[in-house]
Amino acid sequence: MTALRRMAAAGLALAAMLPGPAWAAGVPGEALSLAWGIPFVGILMSIALMPLVAGHLWHHHYGKIAALWAALFLLPFAAVFGAGAAWYEFAHVMVLEYVPFIALLLALYTAGGGVLLKGSLVGTPTVNTALLAIGTILASLMGTTGAAMLLIRPVLRANAFRTRKTHTFVFFIFLVANIGGSLTPVGDPPLYLGFLRGVSFFWPTTHLFAPFAVAAVILLAVYWVLDTLAWNREKPVAPVVAKEAVGLEGWLNVWLVVAIVGVVIGMGYVKLGSMNVLGQAMEVERVLGVLLFLAITGISVAFTSNALREANGFAWGAILEVAKLFAAIFICMAPVLAILQAGSQGAAAGLVALTSGPDGAPLPWVYFWMSGALSSFLDNAPTYIVFFELAGGDPAMLMTQGALTLAAISCGAVFMGANSYIGNAPNFMVKAIVEENGVRMPSFFAYCGWALLFLVPLFVLITLIFFRAG
Repeated sequence: MTALRRMAAAGLALAAMLPGPAWAAGVPGEALSLAWGIPFVGILMSIALMPLVAGHLWHHHYGKIAALWAALFLLPFAAVFGAGAAWYEFAHVMVLEYVPFIALLLALYTAGGGVLLKGSLVGTPTVNTALLAIGTILASLMGTTGAAMLLIRPVLRANAFRTRKTHTFVFFIFLVANIGGSLTPVGDPPLYLGFLRGVSFFWPTTHLFAPFAVAAVILLAVYWVLDTLAWNREKPVAPVVAKEAVGLEGWLNVWLVVAIVGVVIGMGYVKLGSMNVLGQAMEVERVLGVLLFLAITGISVAFTSNALREANGFAWGAILEVAKLFAAIFICMAPVLAILQAGSQGAAAGLVALTSGPDGAPLPWVYFWMSGALSSFLDNAPTYIVFFELAGGDPAMLMTQGALTLAAISCGAVFMGANSYIGNAPNFMVKAIVEENGVRMPSFFAYCGWALLFLVPLFVLITLIFFRAG
């Protein structure tokens, strides 16, 4: 790599941890029509349909196809608004959104993949339900990505002897990769964004606990029934394994995960000013955070034995797939979020108007479903910010008299990120790891069907219990 390329790579690494409130500062959202969302729809349809209708082409060239959709947004954008505006959009997404996103995921993926959960675990319905419950709790302590990476391979090993097990990994995504991250800003990126904007650290713990508990208990109970029925129908012969106490190997990586959580928390409290990177202003503490994530990744790679990673079934394919696809997703969804953020002045004004009643008061149930529906197909972190700003953007007000609205936005973004593979990054990562291990996962639309069957009725119930006010 030339010195110039190294400088460019270093510049990209110096990125903010998470997005700021303006998504298309170069071109106001008011100036964009809904047609600019076509590339985003295109990449979604490619992810959904191409594995079914052109599987060989997709699996060998998905990175190129994703890049094509990104180009189909950037090149027309440059033609209409100028090369400078297109560069601004690209730099904004890459520097402020994508690099921080993938740096955190890479650190959690690498460190989590270096922790081996040992023990004679056999995937009976009771053991599987216990593993999902543990993962659901851990998700708020170490993030949905960290908890998913820690437990997905032990769950795979525990169920290796079973033939009916797809439902286990679907519910794993529901619970561990999404709903489990509801209780702290560390749990899921949307809540961390709220933390950075002034929402107190334990506000989600106190205000989201009841919806979290209802969702988690119901889903765990439904899963246990499903897995029991599958077990009884399959009548698997459990393998005879030597009794081994449950324990952890790879404690260095456990502490590295703790360090990642510490960095995330620290970036919400430490304020060191701002700096300019490729024309984008970002806080110095976020720059340092990204560099620390990269350093933690390097330490994990250097000091974790190959034997441990092999025993854990660790491979780089899943994170590479996420890195390629989400780079294009972030680029293509930028104009969609900008249009939403334009509010009543944008092309989605009719949609935005639905968030308030005739008297101008916010409708919590509408915020829950709108933030949730968009989080199902847009990344749930920036979607949270769009509705946070639509609700006023004042954390002091939203934590008090606006608490029900903020809880609705938070639950919608976190819970309904489970509705599709691309609603939250760990979803796609879990899918890729499971498929790497030879287990068939539902297609994009089939997975959405699972969500429609099991999650949507649950969310209707949560609406009736918690958010029907207004």
